[in-house]
Amino acid sequence: MKKLIIFSLFLFTATMFAQQTSIKIGYVDSEVILAQFPEAIKAKSDLEGMVAKWRKDLDSMQTELQKEYANYQKVSQDAKAKQDDIQKLQKNIVEKEQRAQQFQQSKFAQPNGEYFLRQDQLMKPIKEKIFKAIDEISKEENMQFVFDKAGDVVLLKADPQYDITFKVLDLLKRGKK
Repeated sequence: MKKLIIFSLFLFTATMFAQQTSIKIGYVDSEVILAQFPEAIKAKSDLEGMVAKWRKDLDSMQTELQKEYANYQKVSQDAKAKQDDIQKLQKNIVEKEQRAQQFQQSKFAQPNGEYFLRQDQLMKPIKEKIFKAIDEISKEENMQFVFDKAGDVVLLKADPQYDITFKVLDLLKRGKK
């Protein structure tokens, strides 16, 4: 709601200035750019590959934990089992559970998990290229403002003639940024 009020205030101000001077506003769809820009596609693929490996590792930990628990149940129901053996199995299960939780935390905890750190590391140079391309296209088109259609600011109406998404994408694909 707060963003909508700020955005409305901005549009009102822009309209007042537009009556006095000519303001050119454009927009991009960053989701389209990220979905079609080869470097972004590769980064996303690399990240998905890492996540798949981590999930596989986590699944194997869970499988091992289930085996240990099944063994524990079998041993604890045996009347001949020693209390010492049962306690060792319990301790082993607890340790494996803790390792699995620590592994999951280290990989996927927000914001310091390896996933988020790696995502930031992979995407930062790509975002910089995209911003440079947007800046260059907006200067060529003499645009004072460029919005992101996919962002938090709601773009209620947009004339396609002011959409510079594919110009930015073309510039990025030509490798000038």
